Amino acid sequence: MKAFAQLDSYEGRGSMEGWLTRITTNTCLNMLRSPKTRAETTVSDMTEDETTWLDNKMAGSAEENFRASEQSFVAADLAGRVMKTLSAEDQLVLTLVDGQDASIKDVAEMTGWSESKVKVQAFRARRRMRAEVEKLFGKTKR
Repeated sequence: MKAFAQLDSYEGRGSMEGWLTRITTNTCLNMLRSPKTRAETTVSDMTEDETTWLDNKMAGSAEENFRASEQSFVAADLAGRVMKTLSAEDQLVLTLVDGQDASIKDVAEMTGWSESKVKVQAFRARRRMRAEVEKLFGKTKR
């Protein structure tokens, strides 16, 4: 807000980023120097309703984190099982392109393949992986 309010005072002698950084730094330093520092609230200072709300909120967050971790573990396990069914070339291209976000050009340089071979290999590997996942879940192609 301060930067927006003082925008007309920006003279353009330095970078806009530097000007904004200086405003931010000065604002933070002024807040730290201010005698109106807020005392920390401890759990013993909280009302019973506040404590109950905080406990529920923390329990909910812990449960969400557990579910997310569990889902990540299941997904990683499934991906690992499916990857084992693929050829070494399929595993390599999927790991580099999809797992490590390597560019097609980088993968071509690493493997010695042409860029078109990398694209085709990745496309076919994804198709084979999809078929393996469908097989695991008992779905058949129609």
